[in-house]
Amino acid sequence: MISFGVDIGGTSVKVASLRDGAVSWTGKSAPFARPDTEQIIEAIRQAIAGRDVSADAIGLCCPGLLDRAKRMITLSVNVPGLVDLPLDELIAQALGAGRPPVAILSDANAVGYDIYMRRNLSGRLLCLALGTGVGASVVDEGGTFLHVSGESPGHFGQLDVTLDDHPPIGPDGGAGSLEAYIGAAALAEHYGDQAAPQLTPNDPPVKALVRAIRIAHAIYRPQHICLTGGIGVRLKPLIEQIKTVVTNNLTRVARPNWTLTTGDNDYHAATGVARWAERQHV
Repeated sequence: MISFGVDIGGTSVKVASLRDGAVSWTGKSAPFARPDTEQIIEAIRQAIAGRDVSADAIGLCCPGLLDRAKRMITLSVNVPGLVDLPLDELIAQALGAGRPPVAILSDANAVGYDIYMRRNLSGRLLCLALGTGVGASVVDEGGTFLHVSGESPGHFGQLDVTLDDHPPIGPDGGAGSLEAYIGAAALAEHYGDQAAPQLTPNDPPVKALVRAIRIAHAIYRPQHICLTGGIGVRLKPLIEQIKTVVTNNLTRVARPNWTLTTGDNDYHAATGVARWAERQHV
């Protein structure tokens, strides 16, 4: 089976083609900022770069609030060109007509699904997608998702992890949110474009992340936690230090022998939604 995944992110489009579950190729568009619909369509075509996208199953993930009945995004702060556009129509315009029905999954869930299935995990996975925004996915046995608010386990990026009396304000207007500390815009403002490799456990973004992970242990009790997205993957050099700080006097509610890892690359969402499309096709 050939499956194709499209990941519309906050700053670019990434795509992945899979054959029988193995990645054949991946592609990425040029960067964008708050794109309109035409820019999104052009970015998808850029990411494909003329390759053959004939597929038995097609998956799409994108940021924002999904109205699954209408198959539309109703709110997307960073990608306004997605709003109120039928997603099947978007894919048809970008790839051409005659495509199979699109399997739609949130970007965070697509990442979590890819990590869970690719690594053959068991138990509960909390996947934190750290990028333009901050998202979360909770994946249980069999690749099923925990849904608390819509199709998410809650709005984890808006979790208040205030560190002092002058908390930063997140894109949603919330003070002290995790996204306000470690989202891409916050890091670029305070540390420059190459922020993640330069961070230390004493920097506010990492302290905020530690606090969020400690809270997550009390709420979700995961066996595994994985940091993904453009920022999460680049925190790999700090992963052991982060775990040490999280573990110090951690609540006994937390599961013993829990693991903390990072993603492997920037294409987990694209490959994950392609895998999800295979599952829906079967």
